[in-house]
Amino acid sequence: MTEWDPSKPILEIENLSISFFTRLREIPAVMDFSCTVMPGEAMGLVGESGCGKSTVALGVMRDLGVNGRIVGGSIRFKGQDLTTMSLDGLRKLRGSEIAMIYQEPMASLNPAMKVGRQLIEVPMIHRGASAAEARAQARALVEDVRLPDPDRILDAYPHQLSGGQQQRIVIAMALMANPALLILDEPTTALDVTVEAGIVDLVKDLGRKYGTSMLFISHNLGLIMETCNRLCVMYSGEAVESGNITDVFNKMRHPYTQALFRAIPLPGADKNARPLRAIPGNFPLPHERPPGCNFGPRCDYFQQGLCDARDIPMAPVEGDDRHESRCLRFDEIDWAAKWKPEKEVEASQVGEVVLRMDDVRKYYEVAASALFSGGDTKVVKANETLSFDARAGETLAIVGESGCGKSTFAKVLMGLETATAGKIMLFDENVQSTPIQMRNTDTVSSLQMVFQNPFDTLNPSMTVGAQIIRALEIFKVGKNTAERRQRMLELLDLVKLPREFAERMPRQLSGGQKQRVGIARAFAGDAKVVVADEPVSALDVSVQAAVTELLMEIQRKNHTTLLFISHDLSIVRYLSDRVMVMYLGHVVELGTTDQVFAPPYHPYTEALLSAVPIADTTVEKRRIVLEGDIPSAMNPPSGCPFQTRCGWKSSVPGNLCETEVPPMVTVAEGHQLKCHLAEDILRRMEPVFNFAAE
Repeated sequence: MTEWDPSKPILEIENLSISFFTRLREIPAVMDFSCTVMPGEAMGLVGESGCGKSTVALGVMRDLGVNGRIVGGSIRFKGQDLTTMSLDGLRKLRGSEIAMIYQEPMASLNPAMKVGRQLIEVPMIHRGASAAEARAQARALVEDVRLPDPDRILDAYPHQLSGGQQQRIVIAMALMANPALLILDEPTTALDVTVEAGIVDLVKDLGRKYGTSMLFISHNLGLIMETCNRLCVMYSGEAVESGNITDVFNKMRHPYTQALFRAIPLPGADKNARPLRAIPGNFPLPHERPPGCNFGPRCDYFQQGLCDARDIPMAPVEGDDRHESRCLRFDEIDWAAKWKPEKEVEASQVGEVVLRMDDVRKYYEVAASALFSGGDTKVVKANETLSFDARAGETLAIVGESGCGKSTFAKVLMGLETATAGKIMLFDENVQSTPIQMRNTDTVSSLQMVFQNPFDTLNPSMTVGAQIIRALEIFKVGKNTAERRQRMLELLDLVKLPREFAERMPRQLSGGQKQRVGIARAFAGDAKVVVADEPVSALDVSVQAAVTELLMEIQRKNHTTLLFISHDLSIVRYLSDRVMVMYLGHVVELGTTDQVFAPPYHPYTEALLSAVPIADTTVEKRRIVLEGDIPSAMNPPSGCPFQTRCGWKSSVPGNLCETEVPPMVTVAEGHQLKCHLAEDILRRMEPVFNFAAE
């Protein structure tokens, strides 16, 4: 075997085609895909679900299952062609030279083995290291991935760690054999934005320290900008644009890349003057791709007779560093032209208060032992002293990490749980201690919820139309079946679904279409207040844009109050009028969107904002990475709930933060913070974001 030259690419994929074979047909998943990763380089792969990103990664690992097959092209790693390599050769490479980190960390961890033993196995199997050497290396790597108390972590089982800690262990495991290439497939999707920020910093630092090359798969352009030197944009199985980050972000040369950027809420976006633009049409099925350009039917610049006449190759963009585009017209398009909506929509008029919460608390009593229900009980303080109001036509965003009490608050409001104390006024009715089965039909129909995962709330054995009609029957809308059927069709029109979808089953719909059915059902009873619990976090950016715009259009039309629960501060900044920040059951900041996104900040809000990945090279961002995990609501810290992770604690004299819960302080009209910091310190806070003048 010839020695590999380190000045050459570490990974070279050339004209790769991968198909999956069913009894009916061959389904081409990846076609004519090429990309090059140099030593020490981090290459990002971006695109919507189904575009072939993960299939490329599994192709490199030669892990395509029984139905998947490489049908063309080559994958060379350090000069060796992986497509022709023997299984023995592949086994030696996997884990030692090439390692992969998956989206779900528990898929890579054995629940019955201690973490230390799982880490130690890697160098013992791949390098023949002794147990003592392997343990010392495992302990060093656990420290490298910034986990506290390495000996305790090594002696723990995976289920005893949080999601962020599990993902760090998987990263440590991947690095135990010091691989030359690390493939990361959506490694932070299931994590909170603050944990994600820590993992991103960690991956970058470890890449530098170990000289590891990376293939980073994500649908998040902001994340790719923060982690990678180069990126490759994929659409429907093909690479459509590739180049270094700055060239592609600032000088995009493919209509699909441009469409992706128009669908995400960048800092300058305005929901009324410059709304997001969803990509028109639908993603083509693999066996129904159009002739010529795959993106043609959805492209603003499509030219019949040119774009659909033949297969289109990647072509170099002059003057840039290895910048290529799969578009025949990229030299003719005015890329600097700003997209303007057909009409500027008027802001929704904010009306009277329709919902008020006063000092609402929700405590749970749980057994001290998870195995036995007897003995002492502990109190989990899920919500502490929640006080706020929401007005007709307003969007109030509720943000915070997992475990902060957002979903508990939603359950209490919906009547799925009853509050321990406090008052919840919905219109003129106190619903604090009224469970949903005891609420009258008017109250239930006027307060509805849109869930994160629409498939969990749709009956798989009923048609879409039947499910909406069922909601109309419960809400006593319509005098007879004909009236309800007509109203159901109008609701499909409202959420922009074709009327023929009434006869479809949920399994025949995409994720975005299912979410629209969920929204139609929520508005079946003419809802006045809608709680949207992470309604777009599971959707692609383009579908996310369409669903977000749909929610706001319905809000304007129906004057609905929208309580938008999310951890995605980009979308929150774009669509909310006011923002409520929660931490460990407490409201720590409340104000208008402009107030919350500009200093003075609550220290937790400041860290949340800093963690948001922004796909804009002109925005400078201060980096604040929170250390440690959120404390348990069963055993919260004394004093300020945030004091164990706060970077400003030293600015407060004495041990006030550790002994007293801070009072809610008004820093401006309508802007409140729960913090001990003195007013002059708050006033001196610097912005997290610095925007270049447009």
